[in-house]
Amino acid sequence: MSGIYIHIPFCKQACHYCDFHFSTSMKKKEEMVLAIAKEIRMRKNEFNLLDSARSDNEIVETIYFGGGTPSVLENSELQLLIDTVYENYRVAENPEITLEANPDDLSKERIFELSKSPINRLSIGIQSFFEEDLKLMNRAHNSAEAKNCLTEATKYFDNISLDLIYGIPGMTDEMWKQNIETALSFGIPHISSYALTVEPKTALKKLIDTGKIAEPQDEVASNHFMILVEMLQKNNFIHYELSNFGKENYFSKNNSAYWLGKKYIGVGPSAHSYDGEKRGWNVANNALYIKSIQDNILPIETEILSKSDRYNEYIMTGLRTIWGVSLERIKDEFGTEYLDYLNQQAQKFLNDELLYITGNILRPTPKGKFLTDGIASDLFFLNLK
Repeated sequence: MSGIYIHIPFCKQACHYCDFHFSTSMKKKEEMVLAIAKEIRMRKNEFNLLDSARSDNEIVETIYFGGGTPSVLENSELQLLIDTVYENYRVAENPEITLEANPDDLSKERIFELSKSPINRLSIGIQSFFEEDLKLMNRAHNSAEAKNCLTEATKYFDNISLDLIYGIPGMTDEMWKQNIETALSFGIPHISSYALTVEPKTALKKLIDTGKIAEPQDEVASNHFMILVEMLQKNNFIHYELSNFGKENYFSKNNSAYWLGKKYIGVGPSAHSYDGEKRGWNVANNALYIKSIQDNILPIETEILSKSDRYNEYIMTGLRTIWGVSLERIKDEFGTEYLDYLNQQAQKFLNDELLYITGNILRPTPKGKFLTDGIASDLFFLNLK
């Protein structure tokens, strides 16, 4: 199974917490769309070249428009990129085609137009239903737009995901519960939820450093996370990845492919790719990206992953997902030295009931889930190559 990720590097305005690659200037939007379409064509033989023993099941099953804010593109521009994928790759009969979108782009008319396109999954960046939170984060939409777009989207789309952020300064437990309850009231089958994190060189970092906004508290975020898990599980959501909850048959196929170590191609500036052995990333500069593509040069850097790199990635993704870390796979793929090291490093977390083993699979306990990333880093193998 393979996926294609298409990075659209434009946003109407910069959210205070965001450190992704994007531009708020739309001047080069048309040039960018043509360059991304050209990159899709330039890389059409990549799966063949990377896997000489390519079998018939090497097929594109997901197309994901991420960003940035892909919903700033016109429907015709989205259609051009989808058509380009279909013209140059073998695509599954019913692929998952996801569009990340912001509520302010999802008018009643736009949602209806999108429902007539090949896009069959919307990922909507709600973040919060409270005005004060949206203003603090500098989101482009307001609470009314968030609710209105969900009312309309659920009329035409069955497969919808929404994003919520917890641990926001000033957000009480009761406010957080109301956010979750509001999301559930729309019958949404998938929720992605993240703690507000302070990244370097963001507006949020500067606002905190100058005392204009309080710093997010880990204890508050941890409590919000436990509330989230409890409320969603009561409503028949499966907690299949640390930050992702889906009803049965509504897991994100695109993201699940990443977590399960499957191949994918990332096109557009700053997009990442993975072929099972090496990782690549495009230049994170719109002008350089466009010029390179126009000059028939792929602006991509690559690194071959060492055995330790691949082991560490499997530990990180495995512990974050419902599938866990298979001790049998560790032994078969990486050898007894890695398995012995893992068992040794995991022992303290097993003793503290933060990890547990069942059926030869290592997973975090409910108590350990919020600490997953820190636990994973303690299990990383840093010395072997």
